[in-house]
Amino acid sequence: MDFKEQSYSVLIVSASEKFNSSLTELLPEFKYNPIAVTKNANTAKRALSEREYDFVIINSPLPDSDGIRFAIDATSNNNCVVTILVKGELYDSIFEKVSPNGIYLISKPTSRQIITTVLDWMATTRERLRNLGNKTTSLEDKMAEIRIVNRAKWLLISELKMTETDAHRYIEKQAMDRCISKKKISEEIIKTYS
Repeated sequence: MDFKEQSYSVLIVSASEKFNSSLTELLPEFKYNPIAVTKNANTAKRALSEREYDFVIINSPLPDSDGIRFAIDATSNNNCVVTILVKGELYDSIFEKVSPNGIYLISKPTSRQIITTVLDWMATTRERLRNLGNKTTSLEDKMAEIRIVNRAKWLLISELKMTETDAHRYIEKQAMDRCISKKKISEEIIKTYS
């Protein structure tokens, strides 16, 4: 899917109806869907445990907390991108707490332009996280395949008294001759000799 066509789910955590309404206006449905709004950190935790969100936007302070702990927990347990809006005088002290976790911080009051820019940054970061997740999955798959091939080689060595080089060549040749993966050949060997 093209980057511009990507859609993002959003969790807004804010007790301010005015903020919620203004922010929701900046989130067109074709690009941001679904959009959930919660009024406090406890409800937001519940919402985040029920489903994954691409973006979490917190308007601090919240009725039950400043939202900082929730923001840190959200980034460490999920692949979501988090932004917190805080009063200008609190920016420096909160920045030190949240920046190591990759959380974006915006000083209030803010403008529509800044919010729009931050939404673009969040989208860029979310795509980077998505790509890293795909690479991790690919690497895990490759490692699993290597373990299976090695297990099959050791079975060939112990059962058929092949050398490691011969066992490796045998698996590769079988895979090429039959036009299937080394993993598939290895699984057949494991099934046969286990």
